[in-house]
Amino acid sequence: MAEHICPLDGAAMLREARPLTLTYKDKSMTFDMPGWYCHECGEGIHSGEDMKLSDRILNRLKVRSEGLLEQEEIRRIRKKLHLSQEAAGFLIGGGPRAFQKYESGDLLPSRAVCNLLTVLDRVPDALKIIQEKIEQKGLQPFLEEYNHHNHSKNASTSSTSLLG
Repeated sequence: MAEHICPLDGAAMLREARPLTLTYKDKSMTFDMPGWYCHECGEGIHSGEDMKLSDRILNRLKVRSEGLLEQEEIRRIRKKLHLSQEAAGFLIGGGPRAFQKYESGDLLPSRAVCNLLTVLDRVPDALKIIQEKIEQKGLQPFLEEYNHHNHSKNASTSSTSLLG
C-alpha cells in the first residue's frame, strides 16, 4: 500500500474510516467516511471513490428533505412495472442510464419523475398511456432497441410485455 504523508505536518497517514456527519437542511446522517487520516493533526485526504460515498449520503439526505422517492422505492416501483432500467429511462424519462443512477443514489430523481412513479405505483395500467403515446409518435423501435439490449441480460422482460 502506498504511503501517504500529511500535507500539513509531514506525518504518516493511515487508511481508515472515521465518523462523519453530513447535514442538509433539517436532516443529518453520520456514517464512516473512508480516507487517509493523519493521527498527529487529524487531517484527512479522500479519493474520488471515497467521495462517492459521501455524495450518495448527501443525495439521500436531499431526497428525504425534499420529499422525493428514495432509491429503494424507485427500484421497487420499476420492478413492479416489469421495466428494465433502460426501458424505465426511456418511458418515464432521464435516458438509458438514469434509473441505474437513481437506484444507486448517484443521481437525484426530479420531482416530475417521482410524481409519475408514484402515480404508476398506484395505477400501474397508466403505463399503457405512455406506451400508446410512444407507438403514436413512431418511437416504438427505440423502446424495442432498449428491450432487445436488455433482453439478453434479463430474459423475463421483452418488448411485447412492455408494449403489449
